[in-house]
Amino acid sequence: MNPVIADQSAIHKAADLLRQGRLVAFPTETVYGLGADAKNPEAVLRIFAAKGRPVDHPLIVHIADKTALEDWAIETPAFAWKLAEHFWPGPLTIVLKKHPDAPMEVTGGQNTVALRVPNHLVALELLKAFGGGIAAPSANRFCRISPTQASHVEEELGDAVDLILDGGSCQVGLESTIVDLSEVQPKLLRPGQINRLEIEEVLQTQLVMPKNPTIRAPGMMEVHYSPVTSTMFCSAQQLQGVFQNQALLNRKIGIVAYTLEIGASSQIHVITMPKQVDDYAHTLYNALRELDRLSLDIILVEQPPQTEEWRAINDRLGKASKFLSEVMG
Repeated sequence: MNPVIADQSAIHKAADLLRQGRLVAFPTETVYGLGADAKNPEAVLRIFAAKGRPVDHPLIVHIADKTALEDWAIETPAFAWKLAEHFWPGPLTIVLKKHPDAPMEVTGGQNTVALRVPNHLVALELLKAFGGGIAAPSANRFCRISPTQASHVEEELGDAVDLILDGGSCQVGLESTIVDLSEVQPKLLRPGQINRLEIEEVLQTQLVMPKNPTIRAPGMMEVHYSPVTSTMFCSAQQLQGVFQNQALLNRKIGIVAYTLEIGASSQIHVITMPKQVDDYAHTLYNALRELDRLSLDIILVEQPPQTEEWRAINDRLGKASKFLSEVMG
């Protein structure tokens, strides 16, 4: 399926397809989503089939504005209204106790539902034209690199999608932060561009960071966001020592560098990443996808800073790769 420019005509066609129970890929500020009518169980199941995604993995329901919270959640606590007021539209997903009318196919069989208002003109226009919630995980095969351009969706899913709306490159480039407000104590289920400290400042309370949360949410698997090529996460010191490692001699290597300056060669392909966290996030998936196309033996990713503002990037890299020390000793 070739992407089409997301003008008003294409957006209205997309809304019509959603009403017919078909699948539409569309841009958000985070990544491209694979959308279906969230109130149509059969349409939602087509998402899982297209992605090869297990049906017990919940989806995020995209809504047009915060007033739609009460259409999807049976309880909307004060914390939810505060976060919605402060961060929506934006890359924040809120998990609440689901309304009885929310299909279990959307929630992965759980009694909670994940909701957000995307901060992208095309997504908002599509939601307005459709007039309901759109269930949409990232528009890629299950566990693979999330798409940040329309061409990535075409590459990943092909004709499994009925329409791909091309709205350009995604501004953020990482999936949304997910906060669970379905119980008394707010919990951070997935880090994103909006970080823990920003959320705690708005709520005036601490977020719990559960190691084994009872609520399943998108992106919580140990392996996710992953290239096909074997990918290793390593410190700058480990990366410097790679070229003395006998196990890597004469292998085609891709390197995602942050601080180190590494010369490229016929065997070594290097992408040097931006130093600023938002620019790094915007570039990351495209860099991994670019290296993944080169039929390399291995991709090595230099670990960026280990601070709170880099938590989301380290989370994605940790799930996309193994630590070099685990493999090489």
